[in-house]
Amino acid sequence: MRVLVVEDARPLAEVVAEGLRDQGMAVDVTHDGLDAAAKLDVNAYDVVVLDRDLPGIHGDTLCQMITERDGRAMVLMLTAAGAPGDRVSGLTLGADDYLAKPFHFPELVLRIRALARRRPAARPRTLRVAGIELDPMRRTAGRDGRPLELSVKEFALLEALLNASPGFLSTEDLLEQVWDEHADPFTNTVTVTISRLRRKLGDPPVIATTPGVGYRITARPD
Repeated sequence: MRVLVVEDARPLAEVVAEGLRDQGMAVDVTHDGLDAAAKLDVNAYDVVVLDRDLPGIHGDTLCQMITERDGRAMVLMLTAAGAPGDRVSGLTLGADDYLAKPFHFPELVLRIRALARRRPAARPRTLRVAGIELDPMRRTAGRDGRPLELSVKEFALLEALLNASPGFLSTEDLLEQVWDEHADPFTNTVTVTISRLRRKLGDPPVIATTPGVGYRITARPD
């Protein structure tokens, strides 16, 4: 899952971003509306965590711009304006959810995951392919009834592959979906994480590799 945090209070933005990364999300951060609009033109996000009072482009305007896009991201307004009238106006602008500051971080995580599931192209809550079961909300994964103990990045990578199955994801796709915009495109981190994940999934192997194309989950390896 890829999330864009748009928050002009830099300490809060960094705390939110690091917390979401610890939950296995790929997170980009920006502190003004103009930069956020530029990132939205370049990257595909599942959820945008959006402050309302932003420099450059106001959060309300940015929210309307997002809702007019095809295949748009879901918008969670995260703002100090928490009166009922503020919530109504935010939702009227097209926001999909509204959370007032101060907030309880586990609630923010649950709301983001719930929004990602509500996207038109979102997959069912529990992903099941080739004997693998993964529940993004409960953060559980298993194969053929055997629980899998996965790191944060291993879990996120497996989730991305299951969501794409039976299609392929290239190294660049995985860097974009599982890491973030600061990931080094020349790093071998994807290869290393795939290798660790394969060992934990065990036999028979289910992650197929096609040189020049990418990786995919398959019931029988190619």
